[in-house]
Amino acid sequence: MSLSILAAAVLMGQSSLSLATAEPAYRATDVAYAELAAGRTQEAVAKLEANGAAKSDDPATLINLGAAYARAGMSAKALSAYRAAVSTSVRYDLQLADGSWVDSRFAARRALHEMLVASSVASR
Repeated sequence: MSLSILAAAVLMGQSSLSLATAEPAYRATDVAYAELAAGRTQEAVAKLEANGAAKSDDPATLINLGAAYARAGMSAKALSAYRAAVSTSVRYDLQLADGSWVDSRFAARRALHEMLVASSVASR
C-alpha cells in the first residue's frame, strides 16, 4: 500500500511540473513604431538608441532603426542597421505598416535594397 502512495505522489509531482509554463522566447520590445508612424523621426531615433537598438539582434528593431536613420538623413547608419537586420540569426514574420505579413529577412532585404536604390539615384 505504501508503494502505491509513493507512486501516486511521484505521478502527482510530475504532473504539476508539466503544467508549469516556460518563459516566452519572444519578448515584445518597443520598436518606436508609434513615433515613426506619426513622423516624429528624432523621437524614434532617440528611443531606439536609448534602448540599445544598434546592438540588438531583433530584426524589427534594426529595421525600424534603419528607417529612423534614413528619415533623419543618416544614410550610413541606416545602411548599417539594415545590413545588421539582414544578417541577424533571428528570423520571424513581421507585420508591416500596410498590414501585410512578411519574413523579417525579406523585409530587411527590401528596406536595404530601397535604401541603396535611393542613394544611387540621389548621387546621379
